[in-house]
Amino acid sequence: MKIRDLLLKHLELQRYRSLTDLDNTELARLMQAAERNAHDLLATQGYFAAQVTLKLTLTPESTTAPRDITLTVVPGEPVRINAVQVDFTGPIADAAADASLRNTIRSDWPLGPGNPFTQDAWDDAKTQALRNLTVQRFPTGEISNSLADIDPDTQTAQLNVTLASGPAYRFGPLDLRGLQRYNAELVSRLAQLPTGADYSQAQLLQTQQRLADSGYFDSVFLTLDTSGDPQAAPVVAQLREAKLQKLVLGVGFSTDSGPRLSVEHTHHQLPWLQWRAISKLSLDKDTQTLGTELTGPPDASNWRWVTSAQVQHQDLSATITNSQRLRAGRTQGNDHIDRNVYLQYDHALTTSGTDPTIASSAISANYAWTRRDFDDIRTPTQGYGVAVELGGGLTLGADRQPYTRTLTRWLGYVPLGKLLPGDGLFMRAGRLALRAEAAAVVAKADANVPSTQEFLTGGDTTVRGYGYQEIGVVGSSGSVTAGRYMASGSFEWQRPIIVNGKPSAWETALFVDAGAVANTVKALEAKVGVGGGVRWRSPVGPVQIDLAYGVATRKVRLHMSVGFSF
Repeated sequence: MKIRDLLLKHLELQRYRSLTDLDNTELARLMQAAERNAHDLLATQGYFAAQVTLKLTLTPESTTAPRDITLTVVPGEPVRINAVQVDFTGPIADAAADASLRNTIRSDWPLGPGNPFTQDAWDDAKTQALRNLTVQRFPTGEISNSLADIDPDTQTAQLNVTLASGPAYRFGPLDLRGLQRYNAELVSRLAQLPTGADYSQAQLLQTQQRLADSGYFDSVFLTLDTSGDPQAAPVVAQLREAKLQKLVLGVGFSTDSGPRLSVEHTHHQLPWLQWRAISKLSLDKDTQTLGTELTGPPDASNWRWVTSAQVQHQDLSATITNSQRLRAGRTQGNDHIDRNVYLQYDHALTTSGTDPTIASSAISANYAWTRRDFDDIRTPTQGYGVAVELGGGLTLGADRQPYTRTLTRWLGYVPLGKLLPGDGLFMRAGRLALRAEAAAVVAKADANVPSTQEFLTGGDTTVRGYGYQEIGVVGSSGSVTAGRYMASGSFEWQRPIIVNGKPSAWETALFVDAGAVANTVKALEAKVGVGGGVRWRSPVGPVQIDLAYGVATRKVRLHMSVGFSF
């Protein structure tokens, strides 16, 4: 069927089927050309000894086609690869430091001995070899010679490819173009280009992505200038600055909090201070938040000063909390690791059901560390992330008590089965998504720690089958308050939906979640949610739709979320 489809689609003779005025001489010429054309097309699929015959039948009784042409093909055995030779010229050929790259190019060659030869596979193999060469150290590499030596008698092919590496390149200075408002030192620190390091396409793309993610630019395009000294090749950055100020109005919906409205204002460079300010108002049925954050420019080690203020009103499970928070410290963000060191002041007024309002305040010193090692930070399919927060504080007021606070999170994606060919590579068995979280506030039982320093869980991204932050400490009036200890986890099996032998953008999921909150470790009692759902790998990130059954509440809840963050 594949051969039939190929000939029906590409045979030149097909172009003349609607013509009714062809004479016999012209038709004979076209049939001879069609036979050669068919042999050429079959050769692209590895059939070099095919037998092709064309038969002309007059059909004067037909009202639509006075002549009928039948093409008969006996393809024979396809040519198979007998041997492959990949050679190198240029600096890569003999340098001991490039032995690993040479071995990688040869071992990754996809069209090995025993495989059938096709023109598409031959072209793809050369493209992959060239890509492997040019992504590291040798961006000007090229194919200097290639030959597929076909022997129709033995139905074998000898493949020979020679890759010319050209010189090895190192990153030179960053050549910034298009700057008007921001100084070059700021942009260079945002870019974090590894000047002096061996050229790497991945490093170039990461540098480009860092500038694009900074928020200072509407467009960023980086290229390596290969016209000069290979040992210090400039990286040209074509930049278009974003507007100095930006106002974003947002409308959203989640099954955790229902409809949501937000207004966010960004000022990229405050007068005199030269810091960036982001202020945001967010409103939903349970939580109303107003906050602002000021961020300084990065220093040579990419550390920044950050200060923020937030006021919030929250009404969850018959517990009303009005809180204020002030924070000041330093932050460092890299490709995989984020660090934060800060001082924080918290004040909270908490009313639970009919109980009296509790006022509490505290000041604390904190350190947060996050590592992300996912294959795709927007839609991960394998890898892991881990985050740790450590803090120590002192409650304020008449009775001052010390306390410590810790929070640890881990998320991992574990592929199942073997890679299978398709549109890219995929695993038919899917993957496991595993999550674990543990947190604790350690203090004397009578310490008046603000509830905003304690913990709740439950909802779309924690324990499904329960409402948003519905799992906590149940008071005498039935209201739910935050607790000092929290533990939760999730086990989820994600599997691609296969359509016509290829993975689609949709996946199925089965999961078990569990979480507990209490004021003592012994009082922790897990609440379990089980269910299933679907995932859609959308352009903006994964869309998650789940139905979950809360074992403790004996209720089914719908959960929907968009995007991924860790």
